[in-house]
Parts: sequence; C-alpha cells; structure tokens
Amino acid sequence: MAARGHVQDPNDRRLRPIYDYLDNGNNKMAIQQADKLLKKHKDLHCAKVLKAIGLQRTGKQDEAFTLAQEVAVLEPTDDNSLQALTILYREMHRPELVTKLYEAAVRKVPTSEEYHSHLFMAYARVGEYKKMQQAGMALYKIVPKNPYYFWSVMSLVMQAISAQDEKLSQTMFLPLAERMVEKMVKEEKIEAEAEVQLYFMILERLGKYVEALEVVQGPLGEKLTSELQSRENKCMMLYRRLERWTECNALSCKLLLKNPDDWQFYLLYFDSLFQLIDQSWAPPQEGAHSAEGEVHASTAQAISFIEDRVTTEEAKESKHLRGPYLARLELIRRLRERSCPEAQQLGEPLELMFQFFVKFGDKPCCITDLKIFLDLLTPDQHVQFINRLMELSRSLGQQHALNTEGKLGLIRELKAHYRHGLQFGKSCLKTELQFSDMYCLMAAHVYIDLWMETGDQNKLWQCLGMLEEGLSHSSSNAQFKLLLLLLYCRLGAFEPVVDLYSSLDAKHVQHDTIGYLLTRYAESLGQFAAASQSCNFSLRFFHSNQKDTSEYIIQAYKYGAFEKIPEFIAFRNRLNHSLHFAQVRTERMLLDLFLEADISSTLEESVKSMSLCPEEDDIPWDSLRDNRDLTVLVGWNPKDRELNEDHKQRSREDETLWLRLRSLTLRMIGCVSVLTHPPAPRNSEKTTENGVAAKPSSLQSLLSQLENTLNQATQFTEKQLQHQYPFLGPVPSRLAQALSSGCCQCQLSSLQLPLHLQELETAGLDESTELQTQISNLFKCLAVQLQDMLEKCKGDLLEVKDGQSKTQHFLLENLVYFVETVCIVLWVSNYCGSVLRPLKSSLQKKKKKKKEASTVTLPVLSAYQEFSGSLQSLLNQALEHIKSQEISLTALKLGALSLEGETQSEAEGTFTKTGMDKVQNSYLRSLQEIGELLKKRADTLKSLKI
Repeated sequence: MAARGHVQDPNDRRLRPIYDYLDNGNNKMAIQQADKLLKKHKDLHCAKVLKAIGLQRTGKQDEAFTLAQEVAVLEPTDDNSLQALTILYREMHRPELVTKLYEAAVRKVPTSEEYHSHLFMAYARVGEYKKMQQAGMALYKIVPKNPYYFWSVMSLVMQAISAQDEKLSQTMFLPLAERMVEKMVKEEKIEAEAEVQLYFMILERLGKYVEALEVVQGPLGEKLTSELQSRENKCMMLYRRLERWTECNALSCKLLLKNPDDWQFYLLYFDSLFQLIDQSWAPPQEGAHSAEGEVHASTAQAISFIEDRVTTEEAKESKHLRGPYLARLELIRRLRERSCPEAQQLGEPLELMFQFFVKFGDKPCCITDLKIFLDLLTPDQHVQFINRLMELSRSLGQQHALNTEGKLGLIRELKAHYRHGLQFGKSCLKTELQFSDMYCLMAAHVYIDLWMETGDQNKLWQCLGMLEEGLSHSSSNAQFKLLLLLLYCRLGAFEPVVDLYSSLDAKHVQHDTIGYLLTRYAESLGQFAAASQSCNFSLRFFHSNQKDTSEYIIQAYKYGAFEKIPEFIAFRNRLNHSLHFAQVRTERMLLDLFLEADISSTLEESVKSMSLCPEEDDIPWDSLRDNRDLTVLVGWNPKDRELNEDHKQRSREDETLWLRLRSLTLRMIGCVSVLTHPPAPRNSEKTTENGVAAKPSSLQSLLSQLENTLNQATQFTEKQLQHQYPFLGPVPSRLAQALSSGCCQCQLSSLQLPLHLQELETAGLDESTELQTQISNLFKCLAVQLQDMLEKCKGDLLEVKDGQSKTQHFLLENLVYFVETVCIVLWVSNYCGSVLRPLKSSLQKKKKKKKEASTVTLPVLSAYQEFSGSLQSLLNQALEHIKSQEISLTALKLGALSLEGETQSEAEGTFTKTGMDKVQNSYLRSLQEIGELLKKRADTLKSLKI
C-alpha cells in the first residue's frame, strides 16, 4: 500500500508513516501513529480508516468496522479515504460496501470519470450486472470511449448468462446487446478485436451462426489477430454447427497441410468425410467444390490424403510428428466400423502399432497413444504383439492372468529393466525423471496385484521399498509420490504423507482436484495437527479464489477480454460448489470443536467464533460438483479393471452421504451449544424468544434428518460391500468405517438426550416419573454403546508372527471415532448437568422445608451420576489401551522381518525398512495425539458432577 495523491498535499505527508507501518506489517505502530495524528487533526478521515485497517489486521474486526462506518456515513470524496475504505472492506470480505461508497461519491461528483469507473468495478466484484450496465452507459455519456460502451454491452450478456429464465435471455437481453453492437457497426465505430469477439459471442449465444460466419469472414473478422488461426478456428466451429460438411472438410484439409499434428482437425476431417459419403455428395461439374476449396468425399481420397501425410513425415530426418501415424490407425478403426474392405489398404494394425512404438517408444505418451487402438488387435494377436511390446501386456490383461510365481518372475524382470535403465539417466538434473521410471512403477503395480490377491502384506512392504527406491533416483516423479501417498494412507500411516503431498507442490485448482487424497485421511488416522494444517491448506485456496476471481474479471473488463469473463465466473462457481470444499469446511469446523471446545474455550464461544448458524444449511446440495481427478494415477489395467462411470457415480454418492452426516452432526452440536445457556427464570417472558425454549424445533428437525440420513447411509454401505472400487480409482469415504465403529448410532443416541431434558425441565421432577425412567435408560444404553465402541478399538495395530506382518489400521480410525463420540457425549452431558443441577437443588430445598430424610434419590439423578462414573472408567480403559499399544509398537523391531517370496538385495532391504519405519513412527504419533486429546477430555469430566 503506497501513499496516495500528490506529494504537495500535506495530508499525504502526514499519512505516509501509517502507510509504511501497514506495508511492513507493523499494525500496532500504525494504530498508534493514527491515534497521534487524529489528536491533532480530528477531521483527517483517512487516518481513521488506516487505523481501522490496523485493527482489522490485529483481529479486532468489530472495532475496525465501527470506525470505518463513522467515515463511510460522511460519504467522503477524497481519494485517500475512498481507497483505504475499499482496501478495508475487501479484507473484511464485504465488497458490497464498496458499491455504497462509490454510489455516494458519484452522487456528489457526477462528472468524475474515475469515480464512475470505480463504481462499475465495485458492481463487477459483487456481480450486479444490471447496475453495471447502467454504470457503463453513464460513464460512456460522460466520456464517450468505446471500452465503456462495450462494458455496458457485456453486462447485458452477463444478465443473459445468469438469468434463470432462458426465454428472457433469448428475447430480451441478448437481442438488446446485439442491437447495441449493430449500432456501432453501422456507425463504423468498431475499433478493437475485443469488440468483434463480443459481437461474435452474442451472435453465437443467439444461435445466429450464419450471421456470425459473415462477421468472421467479413472486414470485421480481419481484426481477429491475437490468436493463431483465430478466424479459421471460428469458421470451423460454425461450419460444424451449421452442418456445412463440404466447407468443414475442405478447411480441415487446408489446416492439416499447415499443421499435420493437430488431432482435432483429423477428427473433423473424418467426421465430415463420412457425413458426405453417407449423403452421396458429388462435386459440381464446374466451379469450386466449396467456399473453402477442394473437398474429399471418398474413402480412396481419405486413404491417399492420410498416406501422403505419413509419407511427408517419413521423409523428415528427425522430429517426427505423431499425428499422421495415429490418424492412419483412426481411419482404419472408422473404416472397420463401417465394414469397409478398403481398411486393409492402410496396412495391418499390429505392424503399424509396432512401427509406432519403434519410432515413439522413448516418449512417455507412447503407451497411452497406443492404448486407444488396442481393440484393433484380434485376441490371437495379443501374445504376438506382447512379445514385441512388453509394456502393453498389462493393458491386454496378460499380467493379471499370471499365477503368483509368474508375477514374481515378472517383478524380477521389471526390476532388472528398471535398474539397467538408470545408467542412461546419470546426467539427468534432479528435476528430470529417469528414463526407466515406468518399469519401477509397473513392478509396484504387480506387487499390489499380489497383495490384493493373496493378502500377503509383505508384498505391500516390498512395494513401498520399490517406490521409495524409485523416488531416491527420481525425486520429482509425481506418480511415485501419489502411489506412495495412497499406500501409506491404506496402511493407516499419515505422517509420511504430509511431506509427500507437500513435495508434489500442488498448484491452484489442484488443491480441489487432488487435495482429497490428503484431507480424506488426515483426521481419521489421528494426526490432528497435520489435519488442521491440511484443511487450512485447502481452505486458503478456496477463500483466495473468491477474491482472485473478482480481480481477474475486473482485469478482463479493463483489457477487453470479454470472452474470458463467463469462463472466470463459471470457474468461480465450480469451486464455490465443490464437494471437496464443502467437506473440508465441515471437517475443519468439527476438528476445531473436537480439539478446542470446553478445553481452551467453551463450546458456545467456539461455535460463535465460527459464525456457525445451526438453523441454516449453507451447503448447495443441488448444485454440488465433484471436481476430484480420479484418474490422476497412471495405470495400465485392461478395460474390465479400469475405473468406469458407475464407480464415479457411487463414489460421489458415498462422499455426499458422508458430508450430509457430518454437516448434520456439526449443526446439532451448534444447537447443543446454544442450549448451554443457564435457564431463564420460570416467569420470564423471554424464555420463548431465546435460550432454552426457542430451540427444540430446530433440534428436533435436525435429529429426524440425521436419523433418515443414517438409514440411507446404512443401506448404501450394505450395497457397496458387493462392489469394490479399483485400487487406482476413488478412495473409499469414511462412511463404511464410521458405521461399523458404531459412532454414528452412538452420537445419534446422545443427541436425543437434550430434547428429553427440555421436557423434564418443563414438567419438573414431581410430574415426570415415566420420562425420568426413559432418560435413565438412555444413559444406560449410551454407556453400553460407548463400551462396545471401545471394544472395537482394542487389538494390535501392528503385529509380526512367523515372519508375516499384519497391520490393522482400522483400529486407529475406530479410536478417532471413539474420541469424537466422547467429545459429543461430554458436551451433551454438560448440558444435562446444567438442567439437573437446579432441579436437584430445588428438590433438596423442598425436602428441608418438609424436614424429610433425603435417603431416596430420584432415578434420573442417580442414572446421571452412574453414567458420569462409567464415562470416567471408559476413558481410563481407553488411555490404558493406548499406552499398551505405544509400548508394544516401540518394542517391535520391524527391520528384523524376513520378507519371503523373493530375495532382496541389501539396498532394496534398506528402502523397505525405511517404509516400515515410517509406518511404525506414524502409528506412534497418531496414538500420542489421540492419547493427549483423551487426557484433556478426561480432565473436563470433573465439571459433570451435580
């Protein structure tokens, strides 16, 4: 932030030190300096706003807002105050207040181009398209510059795009925008390429493709110069839309002669060719075939054209392009689909694919290129082809057909290839991949096959060792890191994953597309500190996206990149409606509550600091988008083992159900936090407005929603057991494990208590014998459920018997669910205590008045005290179990484990041991963090006594 305005202005000189302090992050000194200045110059509004910025940055939001509003109501028109308020409101995430600021400034100084321009951009930040349209025209009237006029036109287009009613878009907004541009065309006022692009966009959205084509091909189209082949690409798109196959074919021919590697033009060439063949099109006797030149309308011409492209490539000495060779295979496929015997003229696919491999086998894309055309091979050609191309054997399912011995032999072969290839990459930079990395990755995949088929976990250890070895030689290999990340998580070891994910250096949208790999496991494996960090990591991206996208949109208006504006808005919506974003936000709030509430601050304070409103569901369920990249891991599996649409659909349903459960649980905890108010006096009228009596409706409603969702989740999970995702496919959600641990049912039971306690409070102890029995039974049932949950946590996380290891990482997840449930039960019990305490004391007072001996204890009070005691015992058992696990894990020497089935070299054994140690250390860290949280919770038990 730099000082504004002219140097001569004495106020600028006075404000300069405050700007400097704010720029350097010294907010306290900025506040002090502003206070000093305000003592001497009370009317220096900018100083007050700069002080507010300092307060905002030191966490005093309410004070900052009050101070800012004192200046805002005065409707300032000096640059310094306006810009400082704009900065403050942006930092407060209140861009709508900036519009009010400049509306007032424009009213006071109606001829200011600068203020009108700022007002337009302020509307752009909040998406007020109608007001933007008006502001653009007002600006154009003051200063008749083309960009301002077209800002207004674009705002009409945005009204059309955002309108709920498509009819309104097509009959009002877009035609009006079209007329506005046509007026400028007639007056010959079109100046820039951006204006032509906008005209094209409007015509395209109106479906006026013929008119759009005339614009592109006419004099206005000459302005389309910023992108290579911009006019040709637009023409091609319009020809396709208009089904003008002759022009489409001729133009694709011309473009392929210029760039024989552009795959999209090959596809358009083939599409148009076969359309023309089906229409029995014949060239005219005289004149040109089409507006774009010569047209191909026979298979003979197509074969000749493609063969010519290949021949041209063959004549080159180096840097061959892949396009023509792949186009030849694509043409064979299309001719075969139509049962055309001419397909044979192009050659035998097996031979052509082998030649392609010889020519491009050194490129990582070679296998993925060929994989598309594997269906051209007949089954009896598979083995013949494999003998010539080893790597494709996996894609054809040959590797999966091998028995255990065969797979171990294959692994030895792949390892030998991998290590032999390392010599060729000795001069590679650290950031470069080794040439033989794919052999290492494939060996890891075969190890995983063996582990999944035999259940022999030693194969998994060896796989970890293989990948760790690969990473030591090729430290930038993202595939090694992603597969290691997946394997460590499957083993329940989260500690090594943090560094692996961090080293991937995920950028921007990748936090949404692959971030789930990290956040899915962080909390469920008991690494709470790392979970907080990983949630923050993701949320920082989503929150900054809101602000950044607004800036991109404003820049697009400023520089006339109109076609990018709808893209930016679609991108922002895609991220705002991201399933991953909703999950991380919910998990982050739950995690904060489990770690902090009633330990460092009360539950009510914690909920309030999150601005959590239990009555409101802020998740856009109907428009949630699953943006996960489920194909990020490279695999060479045959089609029947690959990820399909059914897997994706089920995974999305799985994740959405889990989010619904977590969101409802969070909102119910929010309800409980409000209930912890001390009850108002009986005769107070306010009881119906706030506090206890106002909340049962939302609590009751949320409870029934939670119960319904739990039933849906149970049914879904039962079905899901029959269908497993591919190993390289979606990561299973936490739903199945949560249900089997018993935590969902137990949490539901505990959250029913507040409703019963409210009834008891209303009825009083004398009139509620049946209700008291019901509550007492609930306490007993809850104690039994918690004990069952704890039993499911018992067992060894890691054990070694007869040279075989066995990990049971689900025990860690069960422990985490137990701790989460204990937290919820303690909050509910705290509320129960706050209701029962006054009832008990009023009962004692009555007994004293009647001078009765207080030997009889009411069932609800004794049940509550008994429950408190059983909670104490449960937590002690859990802590003892954790302690015993820590001792046995520390004593376990995994390095001594003999990995049978294959002799390992010393170096290989070292890498395998590294992987084992990481798992062991991660388990210890998880147990330590779970134990610490349980101890803190055990300390809060004292407050439950009544």
